[in-house]
Amino acid sequence: MSIRVLLVDDQPLVRAGLRVLIADAPDIEVVGEAGTGAEAVRLARDVLPDVVLMDLRMPGTDGITATRAITAAGGPPRVLVLTTFDDDAHVHGALRAGASGFLVKDMALEDILGAVRVVAAGDALIAPAVTRRLIAEFARRPDRAAPPRPLPGVTEREREVLTLVGRGLSNAEIAAHLFISAATAKAHVARLFTKLGARDRVHLVIAAYEAGLIHPARRDDRDADRGR
Repeated sequence: MSIRVLLVDDQPLVRAGLRVLIADAPDIEVVGEAGTGAEAVRLARDVLPDVVLMDLRMPGTDGITATRAITAAGGPPRVLVLTTFDDDAHVHGALRAGASGFLVKDMALEDILGAVRVVAAGDALIAPAVTRRLIAEFARRPDRAAPPRPLPGVTEREREVLTLVGRGLSNAEIAAHLFISAATAKAHVARLFTKLGARDRVHLVIAAYEAGLIHPARRDDRDADRGR
């Protein structure tokens, strides 16, 4: 059964590029396109997509408002945000609105397809570059001196897994890093969801930061990232 995707972007060329990409994927189909947030909300209700690929900066109803309206109904669709490096405030707004993932617009198109599959399966995904910026932004908040969040009931191995999730690693990458199977890594992540009351992987990143397990990149690291 195909994953049903709704494309939302105010730039027709962006939607066309995504549509061509998805046309070559046998397990994903485009069921609608929208150029505004208001149209996205209406189409999400009418065509019942599994995943909404959502731009944030659009005229009229923006992507954050549309994301909040779409996710408020519960269940599918899940929202996968397409963002850029210079809109941290928008990323945080989309997170609070219920987005399940964040991708950088200059990612390889094949990686976007993979992200659609991950989110459709009920997981969440953040591009590593967005993860670094997200953590850096948390560090600039006024409450950054607050004591680390306790992690009651979390084992030492689960702390290791949470740290790697916070760094943006996938389950497969976590498994390779810790020399465990992918199934075991997935089981650890699932237990963390339950123990920490996290809705998805995005919120595990926040929990990892609040627990003091990860720290923002240094300025020179971030500058190096931008130069890549």
